[in-house]
Amino acid sequence: MSEQEQLTKTIHDANLAVHKIEVAYYTIFHPEVYNRNEQRRLIIALNQADKLTVQNRKKALDFGAGTGNVTSKLLAMGYTVTAVDISPEMCEALRKSFRSQIDKGKLVVVNSPIENVEFDNDVFDFVSCYSVLHHLPNYEGVLLRLCSLLRKGGVMFLDHEASPYYWKNEPTMLGKIVKSIYLHSNPLINSLYFRIIGFKVPNMDYELSDYWHKKEHNLDHDKIQSIFKQQEFEFSRRTDYYSIGTWVPNPIFAIYKHVCRPDMSLWIAKK
Repeated sequence: MSEQEQLTKTIHDANLAVHKIEVAYYTIFHPEVYNRNEQRRLIIALNQADKLTVQNRKKALDFGAGTGNVTSKLLAMGYTVTAVDISPEMCEALRKSFRSQIDKGKLVVVNSPIENVEFDNDVFDFVSCYSVLHHLPNYEGVLLRLCSLLRKGGVMFLDHEASPYYWKNEPTMLGKIVKSIYLHSNPLINSLYFRIIGFKVPNMDYELSDYWHKKEHNLDHDKIQSIFKQQEFEFSRRTDYYSIGTWVPNPIFAIYKHVCRPDMSLWIAKK
């Protein structure tokens, strides 16, 4: 087994282990995804991306679908969705939550790493990938694969990944101080919140499952841009935004948003 193959297996195994535990607590475990503001922003962004498609046949691929955060929204938008996830537990949760849509032929759930899924090229009008790229052993290779599955006139939606500014120092001393306090206060506030509501947080090891969410090897947005150019997309646009990482208000957020640069990024690219 080559070094890259070993890394791929290690990261896949780490994600399988994490999501096997996380599936039962996923919605409560991730306030940065399921808080009201983020859900509202996501719906608006998906609808904006949807309007860019040309001759839309309403066929979507939701890669890394998890428990159905984006899948549910695409179904509500009238798409027939193929939801792919590496975790058998996540896929089973999807099947239970969306049984009626599966029975109607509106949803197909595929339990597989994207490297092993067989699809025809140019088959989807919309490809979504929300909070997934940083979990992948080779996100550049996967992105190339996803590009090939998108037909001409279709739209790629890559969301909820750390922005280019996430790991960089703020240009001002005030920004550096506020960013450090904000990022460190989020887990403390959530820990207190979970204690108050009586939720016992299971031990989770994200060291390998969140492989590209590290300062020493973080997601490279320049590489993402270059892939869209290489694949001759009509256009690609990155939008940076601020995420709310707690269930209860963090009083530092208003200052953080005012003096620091955005911490998350959304890519919308039209083929």
